Amino acid sequence: MLHVGVMLNPATYRGIPAMKTRYESIANYEDAGLSYELTPCFLRLEEIHIATGTCRAFVKHGNEYRQTTLPLPPVIHNRTLYRQNENARDINRLVQKGIYIFNEQNRFRKDHIHAILQEDPLLRAHLPKTLQGNLSSIHTLMEQTGDVVIKPSSGSVGRGIMRLRRSHGHWTLQCAHPAMPERWSTLRLHVGELPLFLHKRLLHVPHIVQETIPLALCDDRPFDIRVTVQRRYGGIWGVTGMFAKIAPSHTFVSNVAQGGTARSLPEVLSQAQAAQTSNTARLLNELERLSLQIVHRLAQNLPRLADVGLDLGITQEGKIFFIECNGRDQRYGFSQAGMDNVWKETYTQPMAYARWLLERMPSADTERSLHRSLY
Repeated sequence: MLHVGVMLNPATYRGIPAMKTRYESIANYEDAGLSYELTPCFLRLEEIHIATGTCRAFVKHGNEYRQTTLPLPPVIHNRTLYRQNENARDINRLVQKGIYIFNEQNRFRKDHIHAILQEDPLLRAHLPKTLQGNLSSIHTLMEQTGDVVIKPSSGSVGRGIMRLRRSHGHWTLQCAHPAMPERWSTLRLHVGELPLFLHKRLLHVPHIVQETIPLALCDDRPFDIRVTVQRRYGGIWGVTGMFAKIAPSHTFVSNVAQGGTARSLPEVLSQAQAAQTSNTARLLNELERLSLQIVHRLAQNLPRLADVGLDLGITQEGKIFFIECNGRDQRYGFSQAGMDNVWKETYTQPMAYARWLLERMPSADTERSLHRSLY
C-alpha cells in the first residue's frame, strides 16, 4: 500500500509508542487508511531530512508502532501548529521539493482571516465588527456597542480571550487568571478605565477587538457551533459534520478545551430560542451553505487548504455570524457529543483526499512534480 504522511506536533509524536496521543486518534487514521489502501506514517518536521529525501516515522507493524526510515511520502497532511519562521521555511522547502503538504499553514491570524472574508460582499453581513486591538479601538467599539470581546490575534482554544461590558454606569472585564486559565474573574472598572495588565498585553501581543455576538442560549448558557469542512476524494469541499459547544456557567467562552460542553446540534437547536424563531432545518442548511462559502473564499488565499474547523454563532433571532477559523480542527468534540461515526469520518475525508492526490501524481518512476493544479 502507498504511504501517506501525517505530520504531528512533537508531544503527540512522542506519545505514539504508548498510544498516548491525547486528542489525536491514531486508530482512526489507520482505519481511514485501510479504506483507501493507504498506510499512514506519522512523522514530525524535525525528523524529516530534506537533503536525502527521507524521514524517520512511526509505522504500524502488527500491534505496535516502530520508528522506521522511509522515503518522504509524496503527500503529507499537516496537523501541527508551528510558530517559528524556521519551521515555515522548512515546510516551504518540502513544497519546493514537490511534496504536497495540505493544510500547509495551520496557524492563521484572526485579523488576516477577517480581512479575507471582508472582501466578499456576500459574507460581510455575517462578520462581527472587528478592529485592531488597541486602546482607541476598544473605546470606539465600546461606545458603539457597549459589549466587546478582546482576543489574541493568534490565540487558540479560547486562551487569552476577555470580555468588556458596560452596565449601570461602570464597565466589567471578564478574563481568565493568567496562571490558572480554568479560573475566571470579573473586574469592576470605572467607565473609560482599563487595567494596567490589559495595556501591557496589547503592547506585547497583537490582539483584535470585536463586538460581542449575542449568542442564542441553551440551558441559559450561550453556545456556538463547530463546523468541520474538508476536501474529499475528487478535491471537492464538503461539510463533514457540526456540533454545538455550550459555554460553562462561569464564563462566556465555549471552547471544549476551556470547559465547554459538546452536544448534538439538532438537540441543542430544539431547545434554543433561535430555533423557535427560525426553522431548524433551514438553520442547518444555512450553516452548511455559509460554511462552504467561507472555505471557498479562504482557499483562494491560503495555500493548499483542505481541512478546517469553523466556529459560527447564531443569535436568538436566528442570524448566523462567523467567529473564527481553526486550521487544526480539534475533532474530539464529535466524540464527546456522542457522534462517533462523524468523528471517524473527520479522519476518513483527509485520507480520501490524500488518495485522490496520489492518483493524480506521476508514477514513482518519474520525477515528482506538482506544478499542475492539485487544488
